This record gives sequence, C-alpha cells and structure tokens, in this order.
Amino acid sequence: MRLVIARCSVDYEGRLSAHLPSAVRLLMVKADGCVAIHADGGAYKPLNWMNAPNRLAEHDDRWIVTNSKGETLTIVIEELIAETAHEMGVDPGLRKDGVEAHLQELLAADPTTIADGLILVRREYPTDIGPVDLLCRDAQGRAVAVEVKRRGEIDGVEQLTRYLERMDRDPKLRGVRGIFVAQVIKPQAKVLAASREIDCVEVDYDELRGIESNELRLF
Repeated sequence: MRLVIARCSVDYEGRLSAHLPSAVRLLMVKADGCVAIHADGGAYKPLNWMNAPNRLAEHDDRWIVTNSKGETLTIVIEELIAETAHEMGVDPGLRKDGVEAHLQELLAADPTTIADGLILVRREYPTDIGPVDLLCRDAQGRAVAVEVKRRGEIDGVEQLTRYLERMDRDPKLRGVRGIFVAQVIKPQAKVLAASREIDCVEVDYDELRGIESNELRLF
C-alpha cells in the first residue's frame, strides 16, 4: 500500500468528465494497482478512483492512470507533502455475520435457487484480491461468480466487479459472468449492476431455511 499526501487537482475522462480543483488530498495506490483519491472527510468513499487492471504512468508533475476501457485519470501534483509505503500481506477477507454466512451455505447447497441449471464448483473461490463467495457453472458451462450479501448495496457490486476483472484473466474462466445475490438489493445497486452486465437476484432467507429444515435426512 502506497500513501501519498499532496496538493493536487484531478481530471477524469471516460464515460463522463469530472474535475476536482486543487486541494490537499490523500492518494492511495493498492497492491493490485487500484488508485484512489481521498479527502479529509466524507467517510470511506474516495472522491475519484480507477480500479485495476490499469496502468499508472508517473511524470515529474503528474500521474496518468489509464485502462483498457479508454478511461483516463490525470492527477496534477502541485506539492508533494508526504509519502510512505507498507507491505500489508494477504488479507484474510471479511468475516461474514451469522445470517450472511448461513445464506451462503444454503445457496451453495442448492444453486438452482439463484438460477436454473446452476451447478456449484466451489465455495470461497480464491482470487489474488480475495475470495468470491461461490464459483458456479451454468447450463451452458459458462463460469458464474456469485457474491452473496445480506443487504445488497453499491459496495457489493463494486466488490464483485473487481473479482470478475481478476477472474476473467484466467483462460479457464474467461467470459465469467456475475450474479449479485442478497435478501434486499437497493435500487442504486441494481442500476450499477445492470450497467456492468451483472445480474441481481433477491432471495428469501426464511424460505431457504424452511427448504433446509424440511429435507429428509437419514442421520
């Protein structure tokens, strides 16, 4: 993790245009290449960012970040105030609460509750930026990455987008599609998912638990 505090202005060109005037900001460069610009306020969300995979070109007075989608993030550095870097190692990932973890177990037991013809390959499929909840194959044999949340919000869609970008680099998974699953998915998350060709599925946790408890068991 590289952290830079600098007085800078920022311009984004891509699906739209955006400009941040000159101010002191925190620039974060993560190990996977993600670049994020933060202000001293506004909670956790960056003012602007460029997800990996991308290319960062550093010049004397500016950084230029580009990606294969034709997007460009230009950071003009007027004054470098501080810079540090830390090796953080592999993150173990977020530990899910009881409901979310159990929801993942129920869906893994019967992926057809998500979509017809879905077959589980494995749970917690590892990527170099963390595990995706479920890796499945659909009826046509296409890889499907499923991210499970109790409440579906924009952050969950962003998380699944990052996983899909990494997984699509694997020739065995190339063409992987994403499904975002939650008990309730916010309208904004659905709009973002649709723009990224990610399917959204809302499931009833109590109904899934009922299906589980009514199964015939021999033990």
